[in-house]
Amino acid sequence: MKKAEYPGNEGCPQRDSAEHEENAGARSIGRRETGETDGADLLERILSRGNLNRAYKRVRANKGAPGIDGMTVEDALPWLREHREELLDQIRNGKYKPHPVRRKEIPKPDGGIRKLGIPTVVDRIIQQAIAQQITPIFEPLFSDGSYGYRPGRSAQMAIQKVKEYAEQGYTTAVLIDLSKYFDTLNHDLLMNMVREEVHDRRVIELIKRFLKSGVMEDGLLIKTEEGSPQGGPLSPLLANIYLNKFDHEMESRGVHVIRYADDIVVLARTPRAGQRLLESSRRYLEGKLRLRMNMEKSRVVSVYAIRNFKFLGFALGKGKNGVFIRAHAKSLKKAKQKLKELTSRSQGRNVRAVMYKVSSADGLATSA
Repeated sequence: MKKAEYPGNEGCPQRDSAEHEENAGARSIGRRETGETDGADLLERILSRGNLNRAYKRVRANKGAPGIDGMTVEDALPWLREHREELLDQIRNGKYKPHPVRRKEIPKPDGGIRKLGIPTVVDRIIQQAIAQQITPIFEPLFSDGSYGYRPGRSAQMAIQKVKEYAEQGYTTAVLIDLSKYFDTLNHDLLMNMVREEVHDRRVIELIKRFLKSGVMEDGLLIKTEEGSPQGGPLSPLLANIYLNKFDHEMESRGVHVIRYADDIVVLARTPRAGQRLLESSRRYLEGKLRLRMNMEKSRVVSVYAIRNFKFLGFALGKGKNGVFIRAHAKSLKKAKQKLKELTSRSQGRNVRAVMYKVSSADGLATSA
């Protein structure tokens, strides 16, 4: 089978990916209910017709861009019908080699560049099939303070939890910024974490091959010795598995952590306690997990400091009725500017009415 024949998925931002919505809608089940899902038959469950069909439908719904082989989502179905058995045999025999991902850079809302890795469509389907089967294994193990890409959880729920803690007196926020988190996951540490719960060696090897598949950038193949490029269905799950260690370490110390993927807020009652938590978090993240904290962006602030505290695009405020949530001022300003640009192109549009809708986000959550 020629590698060039394999297809590839789109590289949309992690939070917006329809493939991740599949994981977000997955049913959370305990270990007793998973039965032998994490045993030696896990690969067969992944490759079952029903699971692969679900994975294909999810990838198709995402309408992603082609990978390095140029295969579109529309081309995938006839290709899979013709090559299905050959593909499954390669996976079962450990001979399947994922394609390098196609590098794509997109601007971040707050400046900078986010690097995405766009797998081929076939690789995305296989990743999605894996994610559908191992998500129920790890989901019961995740911290209650983790909200990103999880069943029945959202960014709104995460900021709501910050509000609840603030009302309890935890008014100091430790904002933790990780430098290039998805690109710096240590493969050895990550695979050891996966092995703790996944016992089918073939699945372990398949996940490892995806991590090591490389990146194609400007026609050059770049080896991936670390990281899990954003853009594939497995990436959010692996990212949660990796930082779950940090979540539980902080919980064991009685510390409140709210996390959405790599967006992290640690809460304290006083600035002095917050400063200590900033340092202890850095020691654990850099020493134990081999990540890099951006100390220019990581800081200790009041949760009510509108200019300095922003979490997932939201901020907290205090009014006569208590604590409330609103869209962060900078996020709101950018949204309004974008609307002006869009509406100015059409004559006679009622910009004022549209602006009102955006401004209403200022009172997004109810007052306490």
